Amino acid sequence: MFNKFAQWAAFGESGLVSEGVRDEQRKLIKYNHLVANLLIFHTNVGMTRSLDQLAAEGVPIDDAALAGLSPYQTEHINRFGSYTLDFTRIPAPLPTEDPAPAQGQLPSLLPPPV
Repeated sequence: MFNKFAQWAAFGESGLVSEGVRDEQRKLIKYNHLVANLLIFHTNVGMTRSLDQLAAEGVPIDDAALAGLSPYQTEHINRFGSYTLDFTRIPAPLPTEDPAPAQGQLPSLLPPPV
């Protein structure tokens, strides 16, 4: 799944490496994997926040529903859109809860902080 997602995230020439220089090929692959991993992380943070909000509202979420979630979603990502960056905006903290949640709480989809 990751390779297909990384190929989707690739920019230019449909993800084909046309450069013949080995170092440039490695750079392109590493950059593409970085972008794919950042998109996956962004999706996981969004899903975790949404699930936490649903749990806080008392909506029951069963394991079967959680098993059907995937970080490889593409519908919410506008690859070629126009984005406005606001460097004065302070982002909300990441949901880095205790990896062993209390009874009735959902586990975080994010790895525990290092």
